[in-house]
Amino acid sequence: MKTTFILLFLISATSYCAGQQLVYTPKNPAFGGDPFNYTWLLNSANAQNQFNDDFPGLDGLGDFDSLLQNQLFSPFNNEPPEVGTTREGDLEYEVYESTEGLVINILNIQTGEQSQIIIPNE
Repeated sequence: MKTTFILLFLISATSYCAGQQLVYTPKNPAFGGDPFNYTWLLNSANAQNQFNDDFPGLDGLGDFDSLLQNQLFSPFNNEPPEVGTTREGDLEYEVYESTEGLVINILNIQTGEQSQIIIPNE
């Protein structure tokens, strides 16, 4: 009698349990979430951002262009490089014209590291 009562109780208790389907709702408005979450997400990302957007010494693209030219042409006495191969210290420069533009291959003789710079035709 006792076991029947317990069995009947367990069967009746489980029949009252109901489940529902899980539904995913995105938080980010870029992926279909609530547009009111945008401000919260942006403020949260800005609070966690450790990087600074200021670049001291660079004033727009003009300064960036001059900085890039100084970096590129400093081994060549700030003149555009001549076609051919040159060696300066541990670096070997190979300069040649191609259909893409002026190509500069830079080889570090000590470490074997290589870089290639392509200056496009205008």
